[in-house]
Amino acid sequence: MSVLQRGAVPAGDRDDRAAELRELARSAGFDIVAEVAASLARIDPALFLGRGKVEEIAALAAGSGAAVAVFDVALTPAQQRNLERELGIMVLDRPELILDIFGQRARSSEGKLQVELAQLEHLATRLVRGWSHLERQRGGIGLRGGPGEKQLELDRRMIAVRRRQLRARLEALRRQRSTQRRSRSRHGAFTVLLVGYTNAGKSTLFNALAGARTLAADQLFATLDPLARRIEVAPGEDCIVTDTVGFIRDLPPQLVAAFKSTLEETAEADLLLHVIDAASPARDAQIAAVERILDQIGAGAVPRISVYNKIDRAGVAAQVTRDPCGTIAAVFLSALTGEGIDDLRAAIAARIRQPTSDGFTQGQTQPEDQEKAGASAAGIMPLGSGRELF
Repeated sequence: MSVLQRGAVPAGDRDDRAAELRELARSAGFDIVAEVAASLARIDPALFLGRGKVEEIAALAAGSGAAVAVFDVALTPAQQRNLERELGIMVLDRPELILDIFGQRARSSEGKLQVELAQLEHLATRLVRGWSHLERQRGGIGLRGGPGEKQLELDRRMIAVRRRQLRARLEALRRQRSTQRRSRSRHGAFTVLLVGYTNAGKSTLFNALAGARTLAADQLFATLDPLARRIEVAPGEDCIVTDTVGFIRDLPPQLVAAFKSTLEETAEADLLLHVIDAASPARDAQIAAVERILDQIGAGAVPRISVYNKIDRAGVAAQVTRDPCGTIAAVFLSALTGEGIDDLRAAIAARIRQPTSDGFTQGQTQPEDQEKAGASAAGIMPLGSGRELF
């Protein structure tokens, strides 16, 4: 596979973006045989790159036997078609690469529906790519679509029907998820969500907090389907902790839209644990990317604790930092070794005990709901049940 890294980025980010693209390509199952960097004075509307650079890549692809070229940008449909014609191999842009990884990793039924919808939304703008039959006319008595309708129009119609079906099914699941959130709220369940850049160690931290054994691999988007556990962070203080999908720079908007029901969980949480890779050279850029996405999905105002993970790699001691009010704002820990985990548990417990505007603590059931809570709280999220939210 030929990997192309756009060079028109700040010098400090260039190596980080190149490394991230390599990891994305490997996560998608590709072997990297060559890399090309390009600094652009301007973007060519037809090819994205200049003619000379395209010819250089074509020669490199032919000599290395590459079958796919991956661009670390979002290409227009016309640019993608033109590049495939000039290079003689398949071309993927960054959104398609991420969509492909999501398609491989989705395991739950809802996750698969969400990814399929995102892929169809992307495909709808690129139907003319690689379809040799699209210029043929179909007509005659009994043929679907009527005389003279192009195959392209039929394909678009089928995709539109499937997209409507997927949206309807996902909307039903969104309403079900909303009902579950209201039930947890009535019963006073304090909800904590792990958010952060992909491969920051969220799943490893989830396992450390919940005593679970979910997949925790050193790869991008190792976990797509959120899992929840009820855990005790201090005597008499428990909460529901959920591991969520990781974020990444330039996340395809189709994925953000398709994962609406899942991302709504983030905006409705009582507390976010923003898990940060303390050892990553791109730490600040990754923090900024996560903050942008949180703002985009309406979770910018949700209380949070910054969790600097992987201190065993960063050479930093376990510690906490507090805001001017004395509340723990950041915890430095290693989810792998367990160092600093108790500090995080204490920080979560302190947030649970914080009073709300109505005078109750965060996880306290209000009087009018106590009778209902006693009757059905066990059915919300049994201790250690590990029920999937998807």
